[in-house]
Amino acid sequence: MDQLLLVLVNGVASGAIYGLMGLGLVIIYRATDVVNFALASLATIGLYVAITFHDSGVAVVVGVLGAVAVTVVAGLVVREVVIRPLGQGQLFAALVVTMGVALIAESVVSSVWGTQPKSFPSLVEGTVGIGDAAIPAQSLLTIVVAGIAMALVAFLFGRTSHGSAMRAVAESADTATVVGINVQRIARMAWALGLGLAALAACLYAPKAGLAPTVLAAPLFRAFAGIFLGGLNSMYGAVIGGLIVGVLENIGATYVSASFRDTFVFSFTILVLLIRPQGLFGTRTFQRV
Repeated sequence: MDQLLLVLVNGVASGAIYGLMGLGLVIIYRATDVVNFALASLATIGLYVAITFHDSGVAVVVGVLGAVAVTVVAGLVVREVVIRPLGQGQLFAALVVTMGVALIAESVVSSVWGTQPKSFPSLVEGTVGIGDAAIPAQSLLTIVVAGIAMALVAFLFGRTSHGSAMRAVAESADTATVVGINVQRIARMAWALGLGLAALAACLYAPKAGLAPTVLAAPLFRAFAGIFLGGLNSMYGAVIGGLIVGVLENIGATYVSASFRDTFVFSFTILVLLIRPQGLFGTRTFQRV
């Protein structure tokens, strides 16, 4: 029972990271119709900036804030320089461009900081005893921080005028323009928010995984599994899907085999999509042809 509790807590912590990253992907996709494959690579640049700050004697929390800021700025530059000129409705072109940006970002990281793995400091040390189980304090902090971030996003979209404008743009950019909403400003806000969430998720993930130019490749694909499982157009689905993926992979790694954790997760995701193609919380869309 103690082992199961440890597996579940670590699974929820991992799922919270995937949920945050997936939430960032969905926010950007709904506001701008861009599936941002560069999101993880841009967040990796933020991670290396954070470790550079830390190595200079700056507190870890300040480094995390620096990582979020650098990731957001880099992402906004990418949007204005290479995504916005593509125009609306260029889903495939934008997808290819963000893949190219991801490769460029990884090359920049390798050139500036090298390819040797590095460690990333934990935000908190030690364990917390629950019964006979010793739960890593970092896992509990990850759950709390991710939960607060998700609650703030829910408040933004549910209770503020900016959130209402972002939801309006997500429903129809043309209609939002007619009623006087600045679609480009809302798009920039969505990119900033999505990239900030990704950078926060990266800083929560790095203490466990360490640093490397492609360290966020695995959580990015698990975040994608989560948003397809929950529904590509559902923010709540992205969070819940990420949590399901995190718990499933930890259960599979512990009770089946660590080498089959991704097989376990993606097999379950494929099974769900075969039954419900729009995901658990997504809505089916229809297009006249």
